[in-house]
Order: sequence, then C-alpha cells, then structure tokens
Amino acid sequence: MDRKILSLLQEDASLSLDQIADRVGASKTPVWNRIRKLREAGVIRRQVAILDPEALGLEACFFVLIRTSEHDKDWAARFLKALRDRPEVIEAHRLAGDIDYILKVQVKNARAYDRFYQSLIGEVKIHNVTALLSMEEIKATSALPIPEAGR
Repeated sequence: MDRKILSLLQEDASLSLDQIADRVGASKTPVWNRIRKLREAGVIRRQVAILDPEALGLEACFFVLIRTSEHDKDWAARFLKALRDRPEVIEAHRLAGDIDYILKVQVKNARAYDRFYQSLIGEVKIHNVTALLSMEEIKATSALPIPEAGR
C-alpha cells in the first residue's frame, strides 16, 4: 500500500485523502496513518507545487560545470553559501571525476546568466566554469522510481 500511496502522491500531491484511499482500495484511516508514518520516517520530505519556468519568464536553463583548485573548508563554506543565496540555482551537485560541481541554473536569458556568473565569480574563486545552454528539455520529473518490495 505504501508504494501505491507514494506513486499517487508523486504524480499529484493535491489528491484528497478520499481520492487516495479510493485508488489504493482502502479506507481513509489506514491511508492517513500510512501517510503520517511515511512523513515521520522522512520518506515524504515535503509537498510542493511545481511551477512552469517559461510561464514565469525563466526561459533559459544552463548546466554549469565547475572546476576548482580550492578544496579547503573555508572555500567550500563560502561556495555553498553563495549557491544557497542564489535562487537561480535550482540544483547543485558535488561530483566525482574531472568536474567538481554541476549546477542547474534557471534564468530569463543569457544576459541574466552572465549577471549570475559575474556575481558568483566575484564572491568565490573558481578555476574553470563551463556553461551549457539547454536547447530542449526532453524529460524532467521529480518522481523517484519506487523499488519493488524486497529490493
């Protein structure tokens, strides 16, 4: 039942308790209890609305590859703060391999990206930055693959 509930909530978190219970074939009370336990266990972290960037005028998505020659704690703390302070950065990952970090940056246009870039390099020292403009989003989802029982 948990996997069914999670699949439904990932697809549409605005479903009512009645709708979820109906779709999983259970009554409201056990469904509510399962959802509460999934929240308490941290499986469900939060529920959000997913907005359309283009409807908000944020038509340019850049993937930013960052290499740094700095690896000390002070630099990392400044860098992480700089990323967290910038709402344009909608994802940031520290990587293994030749690239140290990858950012997903959503902005209005190339000029807005340049302002972001200039601001970032003015705040923290970065060895090399490569920005890749996404020409077309082919797949984007927030839904995680839910493992089968016993996996």
